[in-house]
Amino acid sequence: MIRIAVVGASGRMGQTIIEAISQNDKVSLGATLDKGDDLSAALDQFDVLIDFTRPEATLEYLAICQNSAKAMVIGTTGFSDEQLQVINNTANNMPIVFAPNMSVGVNLSLKLLDMAARVIGEDADIEIVEVHHRHKVDAPSGTALKMGEVVANALGRDLSECAVYGREGIEEPRDRQTIGFSTIRGGDVVGEHTVSFFMEGERVEVTHKASSRLTFANGAVRAASWLKGQSAGLYSMQDVLDL
Repeated sequence: MIRIAVVGASGRMGQTIIEAISQNDKVSLGATLDKGDDLSAALDQFDVLIDFTRPEATLEYLAICQNSAKAMVIGTTGFSDEQLQVINNTANNMPIVFAPNMSVGVNLSLKLLDMAARVIGEDADIEIVEVHHRHKVDAPSGTALKMGEVVANALGRDLSECAVYGREGIEEPRDRQTIGFSTIRGGDVVGEHTVSFFMEGERVEVTHKASSRLTFANGAVRAASWLKGQSAGLYSMQDVLDL
């Protein structure tokens, strides 16, 4: 049985992950830690660490797990390019599942977006709208950025060059080569994402709405279970779900 450690255990997501572990007979809760707790003292209690905290903390946990032959599931978002490179480099020495969204539905949506972009993307204006609760600190969400990345890659575009994060002050017609992002924050919304392909006379939308954090937690636990026996490498939920 896979023993899982949960960091940020007292937070909203941490508590939900613990609940998901309790409902899964393939895994067990090995350790729970919060800010200030020493992960090194719990190394003999777990096989896989699940982390949905903050980028700086994640990198600290990552270094400890790398030096201790542990695996890691990372659901943290908001990393800088330099921090992402650290994760990529560390994956040469340990197995990591890294995804901005662990939801099965979201990852199916990514597959659908790739298909839609390849079929109609060149003839469409593409806009991504995401909605989250008032406490979310990064914007756009990691999931929205991943959706944009999937669409851009399918169209042979570089998201860093074609993304538009706000249209205030832009006094010219919309460039069809761009991908627009809109962010809404308020209330207790768990997460909603819609990618719209606007064409002449019709519109195609791919929407995912999460009503419970258990969606993400169950995916993270599934990823932790899947990591057993995997060799070093950087994996996505697409790998976990064999999409």
